[in-house]
Amino acid sequence: MPVRQLDVSGLKCPQPVLRITVVAAEMKAGEVLEVTGDGPTFEKDVRAWCSRLRKTLLVVSDEKGYRKRIRIRF
Repeated sequence: MPVRQLDVSGLKCPQPVLRITVVAAEMKAGEVLEVTGDGPTFEKDVRAWCSRLRKTLLVVSDEKGYRKRIRIRF
């Protein structure tokens, strides 16, 4: 199953989570979304979103600075 990509780099809270919410409406059960972002609260915000909506946070990969790559299973 292909992994859908979403880049929210350069966006500050709450924009990354709002963009994820828009894409989430198109995702089917079992699909994976990989989100890349660089906001200082990006990881914390995505973790809270996953917890609230009962989505599975698969992995968080640290890149340079605040930049992170997060995979979410729907």
